[in-house]
Amino acid sequence: MAQPRYTRIDNRRPSSNYCSTVTVVVFVALCLVGIWMMTSSSVGPAQNVDEVSLDNKDGIKKQMTPPAEEGNGQKFEDAPVETPNEDKKGDGDASLPKEDESSSKQDNQEEKKEEKTKEEFTPSSETKSETEGGEDQKDDSKSENGGGGDLDEKKDLKDNSDEENPDTNEKQTKPETEDNESGEDGENQKQFESDNGEKKSIDDDKKSSDDDKENKTGNEDTETKTEKENTETNVDVQVEQEGQSKNETSGDLSPPGAQLELLNETTAQNGSFSTQATESKNEKEAQKGSGDKLDYKWALCNTTAGPDYIPCLDNVQAIRSLPSTKHYEHRERHCPDSPPTCLVPLPDGYKRPIEWPKSREKIWYTNVPHTKLAEYKGHQNWVKVTGEYLTFPGGGTQFKHGALHYIDFIQESVPAIAWGKRSRVVLDVGCGVASFGGFLFDRDVITMSLAPKDEHEAQVQFALERGIPAISAVMGTTRLPFPGRVFDIVHCARCRVPWHIEGGKLLLELNRVLRPGGFFVWSATPVYQKKTEDVEIWKAMSELIKKMCWELVSINKDTINGVGVATYRKPTSNECYKNRSEPVPPICADSDDPNASWKVPLQACMHTAPEDKTQRGSQWPEQWPARLEKAPFWLSSSQTGVYGKAAPEDFSADYEHWKRVVTKSYLNGLGINWASVRNVMDMRAVYGGFAAALRDLKVWVMNVVPIDSPDTLAIIYERGLFGIYHDWCESFSTYPRSYDLLHADHLFSKLKQRCNLTAVIAEVDRVLRPEGKLIVRDDAETIQQVEGMVKAMKWEVRMTYSKEKEGLLSVQKSIWRPSEVETLTYAIG
Repeated sequence: MAQPRYTRIDNRRPSSNYCSTVTVVVFVALCLVGIWMMTSSSVGPAQNVDEVSLDNKDGIKKQMTPPAEEGNGQKFEDAPVETPNEDKKGDGDASLPKEDESSSKQDNQEEKKEEKTKEEFTPSSETKSETEGGEDQKDDSKSENGGGGDLDEKKDLKDNSDEENPDTNEKQTKPETEDNESGEDGENQKQFESDNGEKKSIDDDKKSSDDDKENKTGNEDTETKTEKENTETNVDVQVEQEGQSKNETSGDLSPPGAQLELLNETTAQNGSFSTQATESKNEKEAQKGSGDKLDYKWALCNTTAGPDYIPCLDNVQAIRSLPSTKHYEHRERHCPDSPPTCLVPLPDGYKRPIEWPKSREKIWYTNVPHTKLAEYKGHQNWVKVTGEYLTFPGGGTQFKHGALHYIDFIQESVPAIAWGKRSRVVLDVGCGVASFGGFLFDRDVITMSLAPKDEHEAQVQFALERGIPAISAVMGTTRLPFPGRVFDIVHCARCRVPWHIEGGKLLLELNRVLRPGGFFVWSATPVYQKKTEDVEIWKAMSELIKKMCWELVSINKDTINGVGVATYRKPTSNECYKNRSEPVPPICADSDDPNASWKVPLQACMHTAPEDKTQRGSQWPEQWPARLEKAPFWLSSSQTGVYGKAAPEDFSADYEHWKRVVTKSYLNGLGINWASVRNVMDMRAVYGGFAAALRDLKVWVMNVVPIDSPDTLAIIYERGLFGIYHDWCESFSTYPRSYDLLHADHLFSKLKQRCNLTAVIAEVDRVLRPEGKLIVRDDAETIQQVEGMVKAMKWEVRMTYSKEKEGLLSVQKSIWRPSEVETLTYAIG
């Protein structure tokens, strides 16, 4: 006789034997299971395992509708706001045909289920489906993701499903529009196509499965329910009895026969569409790789210049080794062999800059804590210290009583100047604190102001902090970084440049960049004072200008400011050059390209005016603002533009593109308060379309054309905008904290092929103001790299978005500075 498993300690026989006890337990368990099954079936229709596993696959109910952008035929760049918010709306509320699709499918499934009902719903397979959330989930994932549905991914997806769908029955009753709006991350909803080209959704398959269940006979329902009850009973017995092994077949991931048809339907070719699972997985991995893991370590630059450090202008080691400084070589660019990868410190007490136009009159002293210029030029109304502010009364050496009066006086002297109509783009040499350019904005004129980093401490920094365009540059031994024949006017108000020495080399450089028919406005002491030195300079300048064939249009004295202004006009033809008694200054060789200017040595020669009427410079551009939108007359349809179309069409398409992007995306979708934006830089301008699209805002844009990009800078000037050539493997010639917003369109992916991208991002940090914005458009890989770098600097990611290997990133710089310090020995004085 078998011994009972448990015995009493008092050796008394139990009231019933072991078999009776087991019988009672099994009977009670069957009753309880039966009651539970009847109760659950009365609450709602029983769910098929197929439905649960597919419905919860990615933590959200899959919607197979195309993204809104594709439906509208728009490119990624033109998508409104370019954020996932728009994609959430989609077209998911549109009804899809279901009856025809489900009928044939239903017949196939009924035949298979009638043959294999008992085999499918054995205790082991049923337990496996209920405990693992559906076997077909992994195989479906494999078929859609190219075999990527491993156990870990399946577990993550099931966990997400439990969180997102606590009540699956309830969710199935919701309309599709609600499901669309509840997407996990607002990812684009996808639509698959079956082999016969008809659009099919997972919901259709689920409905077919529901129809199959409803069409079963009562006997089949009873048989299935009984088998399920037996399954539950066996599970309970297995749990209660110690030593009983668990279901060994629960790890078998082969789908039951009835589910194979469903899987075959959902493994149709995806065509050009990706899957939500793939997109979500890639996005999660990208966010984890770029945000959570900080691979980039930053240090603080230790230099003599401190918070005002400009790497290519503060290379103390290189400056000390110069053989001569006669031609201002020490004020020119001397970039270190390896650009710095450290971050420039902030001045103590730095504050958010005052917004334009108030910034034109005053700035925070703590942001630019320099008083030397106020001490030198305070009596000339350049700049004054007023409490916690530095104030700018609007004057200068030549216009103590206000820049606007001085500007109007120039036009009164030469009405043909016509500020804001004929004359739009101005070069101001030796600009001081750039009040001249700052007030020309009132006349719809933009000014490229330049001055060296010299004893007039921080004059360009003052200008930029005020919201006025300016760069640190000097007229020394190399050409200015501008094309030939682009400025409408060149201005010099006591700029202290020795124009006449060495054959007039410096004045001839102005001749190179001045447009034929353009004006040179000179208001220096030789024009109106009679000191010996001034008289000698005036005589030498007059002789040189006559040989250059410039015409003296006007020479008048402003009685209010007590200064004289001489205005000269550059010739529009070569007739004067041919009739000179001697060829001095000489005409440049035909091989000399007037547009070549990046580190090109100065030459004492003149470039002739274009005689071909189809060449740039042979005609004056259209008046502003018409010139902004119209393609330059010298762009020929036989020329191929940057983007492959005929040049005029390319120009127009680029402008329309940026108008759409700015209007639909940048102005409202990136979280940018444009009222706080004044100084803008387009780090890779092409035709200047981005700057043109911002025309109605109170901003100015420095259009940078990289030296390894198509040379389109002359086109930018022709349309009434300005810009500069630059190599982004080097530092830009500006002070730290100069710009409110930087825009980089497919720049960094090209730079990282030949530059240290970390150094480029460090330069971005140097140029950008705290709380300034960076907008990057590039390939997804580069976007991820840049995002990781800026996150390591504690920048705030306002938006990141990718589609079809292209991405958009919008971030805001923080005020954070690293604690570690890196000493740059070449920058220590």
